[in-house]
Amino acid sequence: MIRPNGRAFAFEFKLEVVRRFVSGEATAIELAAEYGLSSPKLVQSWVRVYRREGEDALRPKPKRPPKAVPGTSETSDVSELERLRAENQRLAAENAYLKKLRALREQGRG
Repeated sequence: MIRPNGRAFAFEFKLEVVRRFVSGEATAIELAAEYGLSSPKLVQSWVRVYRREGEDALRPKPKRPPKAVPGTSETSDVSELERLRAENQRLAAENAYLKKLRALREQGRG
């Protein structure tokens, strides 16, 4: 898990903090202060995930491969036709939204 300040927390670190909280050894505020965490809410979110999904939920998630840059030699899983269909669908939705917005504005004037 990488925080906005660029700090990443190891699985073992998170597990230790969560176990100390769950055992009643310290409060979220005390743990955040002791470990130099940005907020007690971070401890609370780790505890919530731990209780809901178990300790494996605290492990780092696998990173997604980077998206292919258009115009590069890498082949994409999405064909050109699928990409164009998705773009067309997005533009149609945007157009419908703008038409609805225009109609609503005209109703307000009349």
